[in-house]
Amino acid sequence: MKSLIENRFSLLALVLVALLALYGVASATRPGAEAGAAQGLRRVPVASVTVVCPDPGDTDAAVVTPPGGQDAGTATLVTGDTTVETLRTPGTLWHEKIPAKSAPLVVSARASMAAGLEASQTRRETSGKHRGLAGVRCTEPTADTWLVGPGPAAADVTLYLANPDLAQATVEITVYAGEGPVVADSGDVIVMGPGESRAIDLKEIAPSPLVMAVGIRTAAGRVTAAARAITHGGKGVDWLPASAPPATRVVVPAIPGGGGDRQLLVASTAETDTLVEIRAITSDGTYALKGKEVLEVPAESVATMDLSSAIADRPSALVLTSETPILAGVMVTGTGKKPDVAFTAGAAPIDLGSVVADNHTGGDKGARLVLSAPETAGRVSVRVLPRKGEAPEPFEVDIPAARTKQVSLPKVDGPFGVLVLPVQGSGPVYGGRVMDERVKKGLALTIQPLAAARVWALVPPTTESVAVLFGGA
Repeated sequence: MKSLIENRFSLLALVLVALLALYGVASATRPGAEAGAAQGLRRVPVASVTVVCPDPGDTDAAVVTPPGGQDAGTATLVTGDTTVETLRTPGTLWHEKIPAKSAPLVVSARASMAAGLEASQTRRETSGKHRGLAGVRCTEPTADTWLVGPGPAAADVTLYLANPDLAQATVEITVYAGEGPVVADSGDVIVMGPGESRAIDLKEIAPSPLVMAVGIRTAAGRVTAAARAITHGGKGVDWLPASAPPATRVVVPAIPGGGGDRQLLVASTAETDTLVEIRAITSDGTYALKGKEVLEVPAESVATMDLSSAIADRPSALVLTSETPILAGVMVTGTGKKPDVAFTAGAAPIDLGSVVADNHTGGDKGARLVLSAPETAGRVSVRVLPRKGEAPEPFEVDIPAARTKQVSLPKVDGPFGVLVLPVQGSGPVYGGRVMDERVKKGLALTIQPLAAARVWALVPPTTESVAVLFGGA
């Protein structure tokens, strides 16, 4: 037995010596590293993107990739088993109505069609349950999504999940309400197969909340998540934009002026109560709202504050700070006998630029950018990407430091995309696109916060190490 053990250790030693020798030869003969190689994360162009429009049936779908790509590429649009279109030209907007009862629209792009690709769906109804404008940015699969808005006690809220990947996804749903965390009687874990999509009525998970924050996380795989809220009492319909992850500083951009209600919703995921300081950024400057400087948010719950009298008369953004991570959003209600509703949420600055795929102007329709520079002055370039005809000349917008600026988009014949790019030297800029339409007895509106364009990916550095041979760190 002793001899057998010694022979096994001798064999292992010989294997280790051979591996070390091979590693040494490879190290000695490899080409020298490029001079000035970047340390840390590297920024590389996005080579492929997949996004999902959650419920495109009987809606206008729009897809656009900004111009500038050099390599040939394609963007394939598929709903169910049907290929709707294959796009090959960056800078040209594709915009069509998708037939009713269609499956989620999956847009898969590669090479030149991937960098900066954006898609959205917009539905316009002048009567009935869906009366109003309802628009949403089509999102890529992720492991973590947060949504903030009204709960099932105040609206019919449907959560749309899709798994466009080839791997199974295990989804965990968490709901925070004004009363604290909500535990579903039917369970809050869902297993989704490759290519599967689901529509979930949230009253089946959490029937009682008036307001809520919903966390959609995956223990395995990735999914896209979006939620549509049809407010009770015929007060309008819209999609809840994805919120920035919980943080101790949150900027909620693109709150339009023009009157109506403005309700702030703040959710805390921490196990302790927190005080949230609130500052508004308007065209006049940045300041604390009189009598509304602080909002107390209980642990693992959602708190609200009515800001209608404070900010409804002018375009603005909110800067929220707290000692523990928070989520935030604003519910905007328009004016008229039959008002519509829209939502905005915490967002990141558009350091890499941003694209909004679907915009309309002219006649009773209007679209505008609401841009804020909370810290230092900002400057952006705005470029229109039309479906047809010549594009208007790009123009630049200056946003003074600690100010919000509203910019009307030019009148264009037909739908168009818009590309917003920070100019060199600009400070951080947050914003959104507000689109509205005068309809009988009210104003229909929808808001899309500007999201960072999918232009670059951050890749960690790779190093050669003998440790990988032995399972070391």
